[in-house]
Amino acid sequence: MKYSGIGGQAVIEGVMMKNRDECAVAVRKADGGIEIKRETCRNIRDQYRIARFPVIRGIVAFAESLGTGMKMLNYSASLFEEEEEAKTSDSTKDPKEKKEKKESLVMGFVMVLAVIIAIAVFVIAPFLVSESLRKIVRSPQLRGLIEGVIRVILFVAYVKLISRMEDIKRVFMYHGAEHKSINCIENGYDLTVENVRKQNTWHKRCGTSFLLVVMFVSILFFMFIVVRNMWLRMAFRILLIPVIAGVSYEFIRYAGSHDNVVSNILSKPGMWLQGLTTAEPDDPMIEVAIASVEAVFDWKAFVAEEEELVEEISTEKETAVTDESGIEIFAVDENEEEDDEILSALDRYFEAPK
Repeated sequence: MKYSGIGGQAVIEGVMMKNRDECAVAVRKADGGIEIKRETCRNIRDQYRIARFPVIRGIVAFAESLGTGMKMLNYSASLFEEEEEAKTSDSTKDPKEKKEKKESLVMGFVMVLAVIIAIAVFVIAPFLVSESLRKIVRSPQLRGLIEGVIRVILFVAYVKLISRMEDIKRVFMYHGAEHKSINCIENGYDLTVENVRKQNTWHKRCGTSFLLVVMFVSILFFMFIVVRNMWLRMAFRILLIPVIAGVSYEFIRYAGSHDNVVSNILSKPGMWLQGLTTAEPDDPMIEVAIASVEAVFDWKAFVAEEEELVEEISTEKETAVTDESGIEIFAVDENEEEDDEILSALDRYFEAPK
């Protein structure tokens, strides 16, 4: 599998794909057509050198993906709102601009509220539970481990619970279409519905895996960062969230661009959890994912480059033959055989009795 660098996200009845500073969202409309919105995404890492440093780039990437994802999610949801009132002759750009500003404010409020709720449920609640065991469990390291286990259990239970909702099920199907499309081109196949359908629904760079890695990294952090004051310990758990996200990003980045035993083993838990957040899509969903990929990524050039690399490797292997024992035996060309005959004749000449 070759690393493509593109990433995506499932939205309401659609898929968002991002490639470097370009992103596009494709949404299936009620009339059956596919609406595509493409735009340039602001990339802080290209503007500031410090934003490209390890860990820091993870914090920046996480913030950027969260903002872009919420924006595209809001756009996909807007396509399914009730039809707007008929425009009057007095309508101007001002009402439209006011509406866009209002939607931006609402989106910002929802993002802040979602972050607050996530911190309360997945950070503060497990911390308070572990603190209640202080008299029973004396070791701060063990309490940190218990806190982390509770956090993972809450997260898995949350994912399992929302996966039962009908609307979320469809989002998870589009999530599967997103993964299948990326897997298709990274495995060197043409991006067609038939080829995409054959791919797996999991991927090592998935956001689900990222969140699970965040849970495990937080266990390591909070097991060994010991502070006596309870309020200070709570503050550390909130303030260190960006750092934990940055470290987790580095792991996901490495695992997604390397295919070896270690990265594959460490990626297994996240890929197992993707069994809850992805589902097999139908063909119309796959078409939407393909449209989103094609809006930001030249997959034909990518696949052609992959095929050229395979051909080069095959050409190199043609110069060697492998016997049944698995030992590589190099082929000998005709010129080398002639040289061997001359050397044999010289040996016979010098070995002959005088």
